Amino acid sequence: MRAIYSYGVAGVILVVGAVWLGSGIFVNGGNGPGNGEKPIVALVSGDGSTVKADPALIAEADAKAKAAADARAAAEAAKAEADKATLALRAADTEEKKKELAAELEEKARHAAEAKAEADKAKLAADAAAAEESKLKTELDAVNTIATRVEDAAGATAAPQSVRTQTFQLQAMAVEVPLRGRTKAKSTATITPETTGVVTAVNVTKGQRVEVGDVLCTLDQGTRAAAVATAQASLAQAQSDFDTNKSLREKGIAAANTANAVDAGLKAAQSQFDQAKAEFDRTSVKTTVAGVVQDPVTTVGSMLSPGAPCATVVELDPMLFVGSVPEARVGLARLGLKAKIQTVTGTTIDGEVSYIASTADESTRSFPVEIQIPNKDGKVLSGLTATATVSMGTLPAHLLPQSVLTLDDDGALGVRAVKDGKVEFYPITIVSDSREGVWVTGLPPKVDVITVGQESVVAGQAVNATNVTAEAPVAGEATATEGVQS
Repeated sequence: MRAIYSYGVAGVILVVGAVWLGSGIFVNGGNGPGNGEKPIVALVSGDGSTVKADPALIAEADAKAKAAADARAAAEAAKAEADKATLALRAADTEEKKKELAAELEEKARHAAEAKAEADKAKLAADAAAAEESKLKTELDAVNTIATRVEDAAGATAAPQSVRTQTFQLQAMAVEVPLRGRTKAKSTATITPETTGVVTAVNVTKGQRVEVGDVLCTLDQGTRAAAVATAQASLAQAQSDFDTNKSLREKGIAAANTANAVDAGLKAAQSQFDQAKAEFDRTSVKTTVAGVVQDPVTTVGSMLSPGAPCATVVELDPMLFVGSVPEARVGLARLGLKAKIQTVTGTTIDGEVSYIASTADESTRSFPVEIQIPNKDGKVLSGLTATATVSMGTLPAHLLPQSVLTLDDDGALGVRAVKDGKVEFYPITIVSDSREGVWVTGLPPKVDVITVGQESVVAGQAVNATNVTAEAPVAGEATATEGVQS
């Protein structure tokens, strides 16, 4: 018996749970508002169609309610007549008058009782019809979707929804791509001697600005000065021999063919002098670029040979900004584009794109670029973190406030606009955003976008639109900027 009792209780619980679940709604998400909703019973029966209320039943309920109201009004009027006759009977002063009024009172009282009975009967009928209508509505609510219930509640004859619109027109959006990178010296030159020698003097210090031709360090001259003096004496002797031979030839004393020997001797002496003088000059190591002296810098007493650094000179004018353009935007990049560079120190400088790599970086799939920056005062240092904003041109788009963006039943992003008195939904693509709003494409050149009430209407719905474009402030020139690229 205990087992039978336990199974019986479990069966009752299952039946009650099934009935309770069967009265619910199954929602299949991802289908938009009002879509994907089915009653549990429809899943079992396979019928998921929408059920509409019976207009005849509703009309009958309304008629019975009106009849009950009319009967109640008639009963109240009959009762008022009976009360009036009662007062008149009490005020009668003769027996004959009292009899007459008593008969009239009896007739009106009977009429009032009949009217009250009819009113009660009509009220019972109206209550029954209302109960039937309420029961049907409950059944419909259990079957129909939320969207269908809202549609039924609104009714086909509902007044048009009031919305507010604003006219937006196509604009030329300035496309600016920010790049993140760093500053870099255009060149770093290691100044080396062309001869071998011991450093006798270092003529510069680290951080010193130098110009082309400035002496950085001096090497021991050794015998180079003596070699110059010897070569100079030989050159003077060869010149004297040449002049003497020329005078003798002019007088006819020396043969004409003797000129070749003295001319060759003069040229050889000149060459030896030039070599000795060049070797002597090499002891003064000069810079070939202008810039700032950096490490490494040699020290006095060091032995330098060709290729050994005397000092390093960093060329700071012009300076370069080094960054990368993503492969999706490299088609817009070209030499000569204007750019604005802002360093981490707060300095802002204008520059120009001077180099675009023809091959992408293997790891980032972006293309290295260089922007040349004038830096005559040397305020921009090499290696600073900086951001460059490159102007890529313009793109036709609409500038909209973010508040007008919405989703349709399929989850597509767009805006609702008014066209010929009805709502239209336009899918959009967000190109970029700015402080003034979002730049989007996908709209007609001129469109009346709903700015207030867009969430309360659907596509195809007739609306009463009020355009407030004239009241809207005129926006200044805006610029679209894409996300910063590393």
